[in-house]
Amino acid sequence: MKSLFATAFIQVFLISVNVVFLTERVYVGIVVVGFLISWFWTANVKKISTSTRLQRVAYCTGAACGNITGMLLSSYLVNLFQ
Repeated sequence: MKSLFATAFIQVFLISVNVVFLTERVYVGIVVVGFLISWFWTANVKKISTSTRLQRVAYCTGAACGNITGMLLSSYLVNLFQ
């Protein structure tokens, strides 16, 4: 279950980072993070499609944590470099 948590965390973290990069027009970040989102998504589809309910809860928890962490970190970095 740690693997499902981690992959969901990473994917949603990257999505949150990308949203901040999109709104702030950080073009290189948009391209790099967009690629990484797709890369992790391809791995997540196979893992979650055959999971149990408990594994799905772990996946969703990872996604929720990745969401807030990605937003906080990317907002901090954008503000740091402005």
